[in-house]
Amino acid sequence: MTDLSVVIPVRNESESIEELYRELTETLGRWGRSYEIVVVDDGSNDRSFEILCRLQAADSRLRVIRFRKNFGQTAAFSAGFAHARGRIIATSDGDLQNDPKDIPAMAALLESGYDIVCGWRKQRKDPFFSRLLPSAIANRVISWATGVRLHDYGCSLKLFRADVVKPLKLYGEMHRFIPAIASEQGVEIAEMAVNHRARKHGQSKYGISRTIRVILDLLTVKFLLSYSTRPVQIFGLMGLITGALGAALSAYLVYAKYGLHEAIGNRPLLTFAILLISTGVQLVTLGLLAELMARTYHESQDKPTYVIREIRESSTGKLSLVDQPR
Repeated sequence: MTDLSVVIPVRNESESIEELYRELTETLGRWGRSYEIVVVDDGSNDRSFEILCRLQAADSRLRVIRFRKNFGQTAAFSAGFAHARGRIIATSDGDLQNDPKDIPAMAALLESGYDIVCGWRKQRKDPFFSRLLPSAIANRVISWATGVRLHDYGCSLKLFRADVVKPLKLYGEMHRFIPAIASEQGVEIAEMAVNHRARKHGQSKYGISRTIRVILDLLTVKFLLSYSTRPVQIFGLMGLITGALGAALSAYLVYAKYGLHEAIGNRPLLTFAILLISTGVQLVTLGLLAELMARTYHESQDKPTYVIREIRESSTGKLSLVDQPR
């Protein structure tokens, strides 16, 4: 089995591909372990695929996956993970800002007992107001929301054990949340400062619209991490709070009518109380329906509600170790 697969999505990076390929092959060649490079062409309309084909014809360790159109970076990573054959899977950008020389050290850290090693662009070479400041805020928010504290969620240079990342189902902009999503399996995560270089060619493909999508995906990830197997606890809690508030307002209105002899038929508060009670009932019902859907999903997909790291047991008088999927 191949020791390392490097998965790299590219889109219109024709000016960077040959230099990236040269740096990777030189670094991994000196590393002395078996490797492959899996490049996913995410709907490029420049010469990227033509250059990749030429390089691949001369090097069987380079594998090229070409999308029919631009599906996004998360889809490109998913395709790369699905076709990777390495025990360890590394991810990197194709714009030369990540330094391939960091990969061997990250692999050594991973093999010391971790499941994921995340790069941290400690000395990041990007504009402050347009990239660094929004990124710093986003990293704090994501760390707080997911409970997995990292300095740099946006760094694409990461290493994973294949059995951790291959089973993950990714969509939207969720590739940056892989450490948080994988934390549901009880994985060990490390962070390592890596070299970050200024962009040489082309322009960044990130914009404000991408930031909005990331925020929406963060809400999805938070729900999946906290309530995917017990949705009634969030919907039911909101329903009980809403219903209790409506019941309290209704009790006050009953007191106002019969204790204070006030007319309540035309008071907006009465309509609001009824609305709160009905909303509370609907939320509790939604939670119960979500519980049924979650149960049906887990049972139909044969998806366990737990993940075993390993089993130690004695067999014929000897201690045996049975590895289970992480």
